[in-house]
Amino acid sequence: MNTLRIGDLEAGLPIIQGGMGVAVSLSGLASAVANEGGIGIISSASIGMLVPDFSKNFRESNKIALREEIQKARKKTNGIIGVNIMVALTDYEDHLTVAIEEKADLIISGAGLPIHMPESVIKDKKENNKTKFLPIVSSGKAARLIFSYWSGHYGVIPDGVVVEGPKAGGHLGYKKVQIENPDFLLENIIPAVIEAVKPFEEQFGKEIPVIAAGGIFSGADMYRLIKLGVKGVQIATRLVPTYECDAAIEFKEAYVNSTQKDIVLIDSPVGLPGRAINNQFLKDVSAGERHPVNCPWQCLKTCDYKKAPYCISLALINAAKGKLKNGFVFAGSNAYKTEKIQSVKEVFREIKIEYEIARRRDSSQKAIKELALVEA
Repeated sequence: MNTLRIGDLEAGLPIIQGGMGVAVSLSGLASAVANEGGIGIISSASIGMLVPDFSKNFRESNKIALREEIQKARKKTNGIIGVNIMVALTDYEDHLTVAIEEKADLIISGAGLPIHMPESVIKDKKENNKTKFLPIVSSGKAARLIFSYWSGHYGVIPDGVVVEGPKAGGHLGYKKVQIENPDFLLENIIPAVIEAVKPFEEQFGKEIPVIAAGGIFSGADMYRLIKLGVKGVQIATRLVPTYECDAAIEFKEAYVNSTQKDIVLIDSPVGLPGRAINNQFLKDVSAGERHPVNCPWQCLKTCDYKKAPYCISLALINAAKGKLKNGFVFAGSNAYKTEKIQSVKEVFREIKIEYEIARRRDSSQKAIKELALVEA
């Protein structure tokens, strides 16, 4: 298994832990992943809900909480720590600035196209490139658009790209009709993204690693995708039922106790489809029950809280705290495969074994085919 290089960063294990909000992947999970040689990610989505006076000043609370979580992670590990910051956040630029000020190793940004960048990001890129930047895309076209815009307007480009397929958990960058369409399977969109960034690798004289994400559960999945040309993978769902995950035990047990039929697609109040574990809260919403929303802020740009049947941020923070009667759990398509709560170390040990088994099986099959050709 090769290492993952993103500029001058090098992860011994080519795995990025997916950023999971709200308050699911914070300093606890991120530092545990980093200590095992992967890249740990703190999700900044509504992170200010950890601060007591969030409802009074959500922008300032978000900045305070994000800064504190990055600092906590730094005290727990010498490994690579990044932040997942959604473009859809109304205070997106604030989060970016805090991450750079705290010298996060990298920023991963999706839920929208990260095209228009604040001065803090571009200044860091041009002066020292301390904090690497990776956009999340769902197509080669999106990757080409982002890299072309950055190149033409800023004279710099992102340091890598995450290509996420439709089997991911949480909000999805696909229309519902695309999610079940085989043309949009991760395996089918990876080659287009790799091709899209090649001209920029040549123009700027540096490698742009492509990272695969969305529905990646096992070491065998990882081996299969790396064979297609990606340099690493992003894994989230399998790391939720771990002791180190920052969510409550009830949240983790929802994964372990789920069946394949429990994994459903929902219409999020922010106007995107999402994948979650079905529960009574979601059944009530589907039946038309409304949870009145009194929103003194608008944390997501696309959320029309006056028409929303419930507050997505509040539902997710309730779930992370274990209050599942008033919330629900986002999860990837393979959440039902989780069987127990274990340590991050144990999860990575299993993934490494699965990867090696897949590699050896592939080598054996190649050897058999070569022998058959010789004998023929």
